[in-house]
Amino acid sequence: MSYPQRTNPLLQVDWVVILIYIALLTFGWFSICGATHEIGDTDFFSMATRSGKQLLWIGLAFGMGTFLLMLDERYFDITAKVLYWVMMVVLLITPFLAKDIKGSRSWISFGSFNLQPAEFAKCATALAIAKLIGTYGFDMTKFRCLAKAIGLILLPMVLIVLQKETGSALVYFAFFLMLYREGMPGSFLFTAVAAVLYFVISIQHAGIQFPSTLTPVGEFVVLLLTWIFTTGMLRVYLPQTDHARRFLLWGSGIVLGAWLASRFIVPFDVAWVLVGMCLLMVAYLFWHYLDTRVMRYLYIALFALGSMMFIYSADYALNRVLQPHQQSRVKVLLGVEEDVAGVGYNVNQSKIAIGSGGFTGKGFMNGTQTKLKYVPEQDTDFIFCTVGEEEGFVGGSVVLLLFMALILRLIYLAERQSTVFGRVYGYCILSILLFHLIINIGMVMGVMPVIGIPLPFFSYGGSSLWGFTLQLFIFLRIDVGSQNRLTSR
Repeated sequence: MSYPQRTNPLLQVDWVVILIYIALLTFGWFSICGATHEIGDTDFFSMATRSGKQLLWIGLAFGMGTFLLMLDERYFDITAKVLYWVMMVVLLITPFLAKDIKGSRSWISFGSFNLQPAEFAKCATALAIAKLIGTYGFDMTKFRCLAKAIGLILLPMVLIVLQKETGSALVYFAFFLMLYREGMPGSFLFTAVAAVLYFVISIQHAGIQFPSTLTPVGEFVVLLLTWIFTTGMLRVYLPQTDHARRFLLWGSGIVLGAWLASRFIVPFDVAWVLVGMCLLMVAYLFWHYLDTRVMRYLYIALFALGSMMFIYSADYALNRVLQPHQQSRVKVLLGVEEDVAGVGYNVNQSKIAIGSGGFTGKGFMNGTQTKLKYVPEQDTDFIFCTVGEEEGFVGGSVVLLLFMALILRLIYLAERQSTVFGRVYGYCILSILLFHLIINIGMVMGVMPVIGIPLPFFSYGGSSLWGFTLQLFIFLRIDVGSQNRLTSR
């Protein structure tokens, strides 16, 4: 492939994205000023203040972006694998070099400056996945190809979990949105949604029994959903067979009979009846797979079996994998616990701050909740509450509209790429940005668990800002090269 002579990328770059980027950084800096301002202090530019340090990092981010735009876009394709494995090594050694900060070992210190490698690993992972999917002969519908892509995602997740930084690790699930766009079977996405549903129901209703029976509500409902979902998959993926109707009729009759017997004759755990039914269904589907060699029987059987295993591992994951403070956050979110003065304090104070802002807000640096430091982490993970209090509903809406404009523009740029590498990378950074936005805004408003991830371009800190700047400007440089190739044909 021949590449045309380069012209100045600064003249060809998509300035719509640049202007939105500048607007978000500006709004974010003023929000940090409002969140960190001390009464009587008016020096926002001093390096002794957080607003001054953030301004320095913003300046360095612009320098980084300009440097990336001046590079040849082919470097990102050529070095994708090397960058990925270098970052994996850095993630591996980080727990041994990092200090313990609030139970996490994810920050490497350089004098008075701390850097979080996990923020930069997102970009390296996006480049590696784009390189893999852009390889000739890659087919998302083939298990071997899909397994390689998922492996590239899971490796950094595991390494970041070892740093006890669960929130940053969860961000990597955003890559599955890109995989779905590139042809990953919808059944994988459905399985993920089902897993979340199983987890929420089983935890939210743990320890609750139906009246006059010995049947746990959570376990019964999730097993019943497993039966219904499996029957539905049979109906969708094997419509020419009669299996779905048979399972539905026989299953309904057996569950209803067991329920009535438990309710009016001898109380017992009806969930065990559902367990037996699901195991028989799995065995039946597996036998049909051996008889017909139709892979869909095997996939559906594995879904049902995996669902049952997930049900009984949810409690283990909550009580053994998550840290105590993370367990409490999940339970408070799901309504299992009330702890307004404990783990629910951040969210409760954040909602008070946002609500006190009203429609137009209290004005710049006039927020009482943030000025008096009632909201912990109000300049980092909970920065949006400062926007809500000082700028009100109007300011919060403007911020969300800016993010929406950026997301829509990135979709447009990703779709116009001339290479698979460029398109996949574009959707990777789009997915990461969208995940951060939804989770951060959601947790500040109390509708998402508090997992401690920053709001892009707003939260205080150099690692997050530089990480997102790196992702965004690499894509802008790839887009310039893509447009050059299209115009030269």
